[in-house]
Amino acid sequence: MRFLRLCVLSLVLLAFVVPLVAAQDNSGAGLTIGFAQVGSESAWRTAFTDAVKAEAESRGINLLFSDGQQKQENQIAALRSFIAQGVDAIILAPIVETGWDEVLTEAKENGIPVIIVDRNVTADPSLWVTRVSSDFVHEGRLAAAWLVQATAGKCNIVELKGTVGSSAALDREKGFNEVIALFPDMHIILSESGDFTRTNGKEVMESFLKAVDPSTICAVWAHNDDMLIGAIQAMKEAGLDPANDILTISVDAIPDIFKAMMDGDANATVELSPNMGGPAFDAVVATLNGEVLPKWIPVAGGIYFPDTAAEEYAKRGGS
Repeated sequence: MRFLRLCVLSLVLLAFVVPLVAAQDNSGAGLTIGFAQVGSESAWRTAFTDAVKAEAESRGINLLFSDGQQKQENQIAALRSFIAQGVDAIILAPIVETGWDEVLTEAKENGIPVIIVDRNVTADPSLWVTRVSSDFVHEGRLAAAWLVQATAGKCNIVELKGTVGSSAALDREKGFNEVIALFPDMHIILSESGDFTRTNGKEVMESFLKAVDPSTICAVWAHNDDMLIGAIQAMKEAGLDPANDILTISVDAIPDIFKAMMDGDANATVELSPNMGGPAFDAVVATLNGEVLPKWIPVAGGIYFPDTAAEEYAKRGGS
């Protein structure tokens, strides 16, 4: 009987000790986590991927990575593969907002928590734990506020939009439009998706320059730096002086946009931090330890100008 009591006491103590040990190790070491990325459509996206991989390696996390190649069906297939492999958690950077309920339900039914990073989803909030991201609406507002100040509230704008249906494109557009709506002489005269890529940004800007007299364009507003860099090339080939003949404002703060500022070709960029891996892994550990998390974990960024371009270029690994 005494032996039986000792065994029961030992089991009771273990029940308290094991969760305590797990909770103390906040790194996530030993976990297997699936990461479904959008693709590699931009320099920012590549930096984001590299940052997540480096963070996983530093923590001792076994990261299963999938490049969706900008196709939702590829991402859904990746999530199902992660579920079949019995991962501890899934991190999803969704290409678009809609169409996720079914596969997220499958993850929940298998007891696998899902953390959303970067772009958002419209799926039932009970199917995912939290979202780690920048505030895309705020990014749009910040971009517009700078442009209003730079032009004294009078400007004809051409817009290079991001991937159709993505929360980054929808929310940046919303925030930007909210601000310029307050100024009757701020107008978007042309708008088209460049799908967040340099090639498409260049092609769309070329079409804009043919559609209207370039002298009537005050500024180009691009939903990311890569599209703007393509647009800068188009402007140069058309004999224009970017950042002077046509002002520029974009989002991401990648090294190449700081190089463009150093060359006198860009005016301002709003930062989208690629360092979301740490908060995402922290969220995984917290939820596996039974903690209740807020539905949104914001990642902050600022706005940058040519006066600090050289410093930021060096800091962000430009060469």
